[in-house]
Amino acid sequence: MVKGKITKLSVSDVRFPTSLEQHGSDAMHTDPDYSVAYVVIETEGGLKGYGLTFTLGKGTEIVVCAVQALSSLVIGKDSEEIVNDFRSFYRLLTSDGQMRWLGPEKGVVQLAAAAVLNAVWDLWARAEGKPLWKLLVDMDPEKLISCIDFRYITDALTEKEALDILRKARDGKCKREEHMLKEGYPAYTTSCAWIGYPDEQLKQLCSKALSEGWTRFKVKVGADLSDDIRRCRLLREMIGPDKTLMIDANQRWDVAEAIEWVSRLVEFKPLWIEEPTSPDDILGHAAIAKALAPLGIGVATGEQCHNRVMFKQLLQSQALRFVQIDSCRLGSVNENLAVLLMAEKFQVPVCPHAGGVGLCELVQHLILFDYIAVSGSLENRMCEYVDHLHEHFTNPVVIKNASYMPPKNPGYSTEMKDDSAKRHQFPDGEVWRELRASRRVQ
Repeated sequence: MVKGKITKLSVSDVRFPTSLEQHGSDAMHTDPDYSVAYVVIETEGGLKGYGLTFTLGKGTEIVVCAVQALSSLVIGKDSEEIVNDFRSFYRLLTSDGQMRWLGPEKGVVQLAAAAVLNAVWDLWARAEGKPLWKLLVDMDPEKLISCIDFRYITDALTEKEALDILRKARDGKCKREEHMLKEGYPAYTTSCAWIGYPDEQLKQLCSKALSEGWTRFKVKVGADLSDDIRRCRLLREMIGPDKTLMIDANQRWDVAEAIEWVSRLVEFKPLWIEEPTSPDDILGHAAIAKALAPLGIGVATGEQCHNRVMFKQLLQSQALRFVQIDSCRLGSVNENLAVLLMAEKFQVPVCPHAGGVGLCELVQHLILFDYIAVSGSLENRMCEYVDHLHEHFTNPVVIKNASYMPPKNPGYSTEMKDDSAKRHQFPDGEVWRELRASRRVQ
């Protein structure tokens, strides 16, 4: 059991210059520098927990300031008392009487809370000697439910309903866990078709992915229709008619524009259109979902969904066919648990958002838990994978046969290599000093 007061919390601005090679580029985010606000907490006994939240470069310093503002709510707290009443600690961070004015439970303050909470979950899992997914799978349903804040969502999911879901899923848990340990959780790749990649690079990366056994591919769309048609045709011709293709507009369109644009891409048989419009427009997503359903195209969204309340409304309004949780956008594991349980009640498959810096490392734990202990299903389910920056983590993801293999080391897979974090610290780390000296960045 985790024990001891939290005596120290540090946070760093760590950035990777991915924009130089157009990694991560899409229709709305054309020059991302994948970055994290990286949090380390330490107890009086010397145990450390590592957490992060993902950003795209500029503005990471704002998240760092928000983490520092929350630190006074964390330092001095007893770690055992936190996990014994995790719901109260979650509310402490997300509902502070002054800080919540900056949200509430959305934007920078929620990203900061996620980073801190991710570190606490990592600390807890390390103390128990288990990877986070196993900590969750082995947890009593009542204990797990006590980690969730049900405020604002009881009209969609009550505590009793959530408990019933977890208790029902006990049947077959051991068998599903064995299946994951042997086969892994199915993944899809986004690495081939960032919007800034030229066609030759797309073809090269797609060929490599096919040779490695990938069968599910996502392509970025939304900047130019003729480009989208060409690139989707290129990818579909390479992967053939039987493999799965998804498209992602990253919030580029208005509602009517989304319907018209995606209708022009129907010949390529995309399984879903991801983030077709503003992530805040629940009714817009519902209208798009209704219009595209006869074409066999579902709507997927969630990576920039602020909180469990928005997911509740998306599910209630039948605005999405695929739920895309994010390990750092929502309030860490606590809030993601609420969304996984709501998705199960509404019978909507969860296909997490990943990529960035560390998102694959984190979200693999959540989706393993979902399959083993909540949904018990792999139908229409897969987890995003992006082949960038894993080498900077002490326990990077392991992909085998296009599937996530369950992590075995204790914790939440959030710890970065010390040298990587120091070299990429912004603005004075070695990498950024060298880039400024060579005038590759200002």
